[in-house]
Amino acid sequence: MSAERVDLRVQVGPLELPSPLLVASGTFGFGQEYAQYVDLGALGGIMTKAVTIAPREGNPGPRVWETSAGMLNSIGLQNPGLDTVIAEKLPFLIELGVPIIVNIAGETIAEYATLAQRLGEVEGLAALEVNVSCPNVDRGGMEFCREIPVLRELVAAVRDETELPLIVKLSPNVGDVVPTAEAALEGGAEVVSMINTLVGMAIDAVRRRPRLAHVTGGLSGPAVKPIALAMVWRVWRALQCPVIGMGGIFTGEDAAEFLLAGASAVAVGTASFVDPTSAQRVREELVEFCCGQGVETVRELTGSLRV
Repeated sequence: MSAERVDLRVQVGPLELPSPLLVASGTFGFGQEYAQYVDLGALGGIMTKAVTIAPREGNPGPRVWETSAGMLNSIGLQNPGLDTVIAEKLPFLIELGVPIIVNIAGETIAEYATLAQRLGEVEGLAALEVNVSCPNVDRGGMEFCREIPVLRELVAAVRDETELPLIVKLSPNVGDVVPTAEAALEGGAEVVSMINTLVGMAIDAVRRRPRLAHVTGGLSGPAVKPIALAMVWRVWRALQCPVIGMGGIFTGEDAAEFLLAGASAVAVGTASFVDPTSAQRVREELVEFCCGQGVETVRELTGSLRV
């Protein structure tokens, strides 16, 4: 079967994407940084770096440490703030003609609601991704995933402020991810994305010091893939809801595994730090996988794991 016969279009809740291959928030900047390496117009969508109301400098350095099977980061949601993003970052992205999903983060429910209201007024956005799972900030972040009623209230407050589709980015640093996914959907989200990074740590034994200034950071990359697959499968099996899967996707077959586990789309993250062209390469490899398996439409892979 030829590559031209593979239909990559997917439906993720209310979102129609030209391809299941997106780029994950926090790993692709605001897109322009990768324009010389990747055909941005060929992506299934771009999930922006997290946006907060006020500019954030992020955590002090060192903020990144390579592990034997991935990466620890403690960036701390560094970004130029909502006003600058709207004025200087989003116009470039919207002109690309691909789905743009803006990741939002706050310290209070009111901040999330304000972000949703302001961004809902920007024409051309595809959706918002509500970040309630960042492990690298002292306030907000994954605090909102720890209390189910609070998460439900937060999502409902965001839902009240915008008609844009809502994706809630879930934390793996909870006892059971299914109730948090269920709360997000009950609050008004149409899609969940998972997983965000796992809390991890690296130590310089000689200096007896942590490798990261923030001490702990978020672990991503191939090391987390088995955990991410299991969580995507558990949520899909329990709730049959639209899922965007991520966590250690480096190849087309990795992407196919997430689709089989129940994801409707996937996001390439840490791989882009290793090779800036990774998202485009993974897309091509997924097409090759489909050709080899006689799969004419990538949608038929979703949730087709045989157990």
